[in-house]
Amino acid sequence: MKIQTLLLLLFFEILHLSLYSQDAADLSMEAVPATELEAEEGAEKPGFTLSGSADVYYRANLTANNDPAHSAPAPNTAFAYAPGFGMGMFNLIGAWEGQRGGVVGDLVFGPRGVDAVFASGAPNNVVNQLYVYWKATDQLTLTMGDFNTFLGYEVISPTGNFNYSTSYMFSWGPFSHTGIKADFAVSDDLSFMLGVFNPTDFTEFNPVGTYSLGGQIGYKGVYLNLLYGDQDGRLTDGDTEEGLASAGALFQVDLTAGWDLTEAFYLGLNTTYNTTAMGEHIEQGEIVADSGDGNSFYGAAAYLQYRASETFALGLRGEYFAEANGGYGIIGSYDADANGSIMALTLSGNITIGNLTLIPELRLDTASEDDVFVNTALEPVASLASFMLAAVYAF
Repeated sequence: MKIQTLLLLLFFEILHLSLYSQDAADLSMEAVPATELEAEEGAEKPGFTLSGSADVYYRANLTANNDPAHSAPAPNTAFAYAPGFGMGMFNLIGAWEGQRGGVVGDLVFGPRGVDAVFASGAPNNVVNQLYVYWKATDQLTLTMGDFNTFLGYEVISPTGNFNYSTSYMFSWGPFSHTGIKADFAVSDDLSFMLGVFNPTDFTEFNPVGTYSLGGQIGYKGVYLNLLYGDQDGRLTDGDTEEGLASAGALFQVDLTAGWDLTEAFYLGLNTTYNTTAMGEHIEQGEIVADSGDGNSFYGAAAYLQYRASETFALGLRGEYFAEANGGYGIIGSYDADANGSIMALTLSGNITIGNLTLIPELRLDTASEDDVFVNTALEPVASLASFMLAAVYAF
């Protein structure tokens, strides 16, 4: 079914639900005293809010050189990988919320922000999110624009993460989607989401003409997330350049969850599987389908946190990440079957001083192959230990 047909069906269903909701609201208003209506309307006055954050950090390898001229290796994950003192980003979020909808504009400045919007014309584009939403009914919200991904446990802003450095799964999953989505809140415990998006992280326009479908099922804090679609377009009869290639469709399934074990202990969970099917290429002027198994990565991470007091908490993230059939070149070294894996342990403290959070962090990455990192003598090794101290201020 074409994407236009899907959008039309989604539009008419939303219109039907909205009209039904409006009729019900009109009927209910007839039975509500005027004083109660005035009180209810007064509680839902439109309003503008401004919030944001700033983060800076220091990073040093403990088992490797910190001079970029002599390698200075780092985990192949997003953000905060440079040695020495560095900037994260300045984040500014403006939101207008009305009675039936609103708009959110999210601006990012600095290296972390540039990395977050890498496929959006960066560094000229500083827009991390820009979307409008409409509350069609009390249960249905329609959102259109550019918004951060619904997959994964971690987020771009450091204010939403316990650890300052990020996981492999977050770093290599999607960051953002541009498109339209419908969120259905069936109850306080059950929710659904369905959306149609540009290829992942292309926020300004669709450069290849293919689209992705996304979905989410949420139940009592457990979320099953799905993403499917071609990310780089398809070859056509007009493509004749020898060796020109296109990958197949990407499929990712992702699960996130979190539980308060006690008043002091919290456990979070994230597991994901991402694969891209074999595609096609041009050979002697003809489109030829590729054979074999597609590239993939998969992993799981547990987030155990202990809150000792109002001002101090300690958290351990343990992540196992693996690539199959050569993956996407993330780990960088593989066995004879083109498989590789890495285990990353990250111990972080959160010291809260008003709006400021200090995050001292120790991290150990250990790979299945012995030439992923180098030591101080520039010899290939399987592991890398590093230290980080970050300061995150939220307002």
